[in-house]
Amino acid sequence: MTSSSVPTPEALTEIWERQWPECPPFAHWLRSYYSDRWVRFHSLPESKRYPDNEAEYATVLDRHYTVLSELDPGPALLVITSEWTETPATAPQMWPRRSEVAPNAQHWRTLLEQPDEDPEYHSYTQLYVEIRPWRRGVLDLLLRTVADDELANVILAPADLRWLYHPYDGGADVILPTRAQRDALKDCHRAWLSKHPNGL
Repeated sequence: MTSSSVPTPEALTEIWERQWPECPPFAHWLRSYYSDRWVRFHSLPESKRYPDNEAEYATVLDRHYTVLSELDPGPALLVITSEWTETPATAPQMWPRRSEVAPNAQHWRTLLEQPDEDPEYHSYTQLYVEIRPWRRGVLDLLLRTVADDELANVILAPADLRWLYHPYDGGADVILPTRAQRDALKDCHRAWLSKHPNGL
């Protein structure tokens, strides 16, 4: 994959299943399946959930970019965003904000999170993917939208998916290749960790 080419859906699925075979790409599942390699950082001091002013948005962005820079994605970053639909078809969508924030993303996969649920209540997750050249600032709108809880189930990753970064409204979950790498990153930013005993 070059810095501007999006992998085919088949190729991306193959990479995902090789790197993360235990868990489909539901961002909120990752910390449960890979708890031994997971760390959560909060995006504001004192674990404040939502930013109220531009200074706090700047702190949120700075923390995201600091960790992403240390993870070193290389020249390009995979950006996976999600939509939810009532049928397997990709339209109509429930969250049009996603297409505003990531207008160039291409459809990757359709997933059903709870297949045993009554079909009348099924909600399908539509995954989209795009490539963005990596640099500080390239994700400002997306990260602000996540911080405001207008977008969820976002996953950021390098081309080979060797690590996963899931920003959410309040912080980010990071899944590293090894426990040692997780511990090293955790040690770098202990002030950003939760005081919750389970790290949430």
